[in-house]
Amino acid sequence: MALINIATHEIHCKIVYYGIGYCGKTTNLQHVHRSINPNARGEMLSIATETERTLFFDFLPLDLGTVHGFRTRFHLYTVPGQILYERTRLAVLNGADGIVFVTDSQAEKFEENVQSIAELEMNMRRIGKNMATFPLVMQWNKRDMPNALPVPVLERYLNRRHVPSFEAVASNGRGVFATLRAISKNVMAQL
Repeated sequence: MALINIATHEIHCKIVYYGIGYCGKTTNLQHVHRSINPNARGEMLSIATETERTLFFDFLPLDLGTVHGFRTRFHLYTVPGQILYERTRLAVLNGADGIVFVTDSQAEKFEENVQSIAELEMNMRRIGKNMATFPLVMQWNKRDMPNALPVPVLERYLNRRHVPSFEAVASNGRGVFATLRAISKNVMAQL
């Protein structure tokens, strides 16, 4: 749920990048962080344990306007994708205002992606969120890989809710900002 800071006249929104391990969540955040004016963003922080990490930073987009006179500040998070960190993913999801589901388009990752979207739906139910109305976008990442599944296959099996989806190659920035703009606008529409 968005937090309102009366003192700074800002609404703080949390966007979580969710998906399997090494699908490109961190690469998305790193590209966004590098590309944003340093005066409009916070530092990128990594909350790390021995084998997992959660990345976080916030930024104030200048082109998305205001909501009832309040500027909107977005806090972007990644979740650890490895299977054994489900509790951490659940904790990071708590308080989210929008989700970017990052899919590794490679054929051999298909089953893991299916399991991850099912886990996301289950975790959203656990925290009392209705996926049917929750801001969500899909990102089909790693489109440059020779074994990338066709987009219609990904749409059919992973995007059953028919939410906006974007092809991406996060390693070179392709599709990263289109995805971020879409989820940001979706979150603001909910506000």
